[in-house]
Amino acid sequence: MMGDWPLPTKKPLVGGHEGAGVVVACGSLVKNIKVGDYAGIKWLNGSCLNCPYCENADEPLCQGALLSGYTVDGTFQQYAIAKAAHVAHIPGNCDLEAVAPILCAGITVYKGLKESGARPGQMVAIVGAGGGLGSCAVQYAKAMGLHVIAIDGGEEKGALCKKLGAAVYVDFLTSKDVVADVKNNTPDGLGPHAVLLLAVQEKPFQQASQYVRSRGSVVCIGLPAGAYLKAPVFDTVVRMISIKGSYVGNRVDTSEALDFYARGLVKVPYKSIGLSKLQDVYTLMRENKIAGRYVVDTS
Repeated sequence: MMGDWPLPTKKPLVGGHEGAGVVVACGSLVKNIKVGDYAGIKWLNGSCLNCPYCENADEPLCQGALLSGYTVDGTFQQYAIAKAAHVAHIPGNCDLEAVAPILCAGITVYKGLKESGARPGQMVAIVGAGGGLGSCAVQYAKAMGLHVIAIDGGEEKGALCKKLGAAVYVDFLTSKDVVADVKNNTPDGLGPHAVLLLAVQEKPFQQASQYVRSRGSVVCIGLPAGAYLKAPVFDTVVRMISIKGSYVGNRVDTSEALDFYARGLVKVPYKSIGLSKLQDVYTLMRENKIAGRYVVDTS
């Protein structure tokens, strides 16, 4: 939306990268899905399937990847095209509006939790927990047996995080010392075992290494424009902290993330709007006034 990523984009462009709908037509070579099935279009619209990354289930890293709503037209339209090899298979009993956010937000945070290495019974801090990705992350973490410290700003987002299953909420707008508050809300005071950074500002990325426990992992997912990571080398080494990035999930991650949803373990809080109201949602995003998600009904 802001045009602030260092990647070239298609112009003119139809946006949208979380599309859930009904298959109305298939190419002659398509065998894995049929007309009438429920299907999802993800951020990763397609990849070459032949490079070292694709062959090792890292297809999001493919140098020839096609990105929905960025390098190819996306899902803010009545009819959209998907690659059969990458389309998400959605169970027929799912509500298409409710499942749509799983196709990027859900998959992405589920992948991040897997990459964090956090195990059931451990604590994970989720920064930006009341937003679109965070509201999914809190639920996936709980379903995976993790205890969540939710970090965000404002009472509305705090109430949402608690409702979704967070054990603790730290409000950065009112906290005098976020680092101390996060560490003090772990049973032993050593900090969480992992941190998921979903924020769109740089400061939380600089704070995370200060409160994650020794041998913990900091997983960067949010993409604030022009931001940099900064952590003291000495502290990072002697405390054996892992700092890593996590991109969107592969096809197996997609199936697993959808399975959590199908079993009722993840329910994305959302409001439905018509396509004509899309610009209003962008305005709310700029003002940081959205708790959960908005879903666009293009019908």
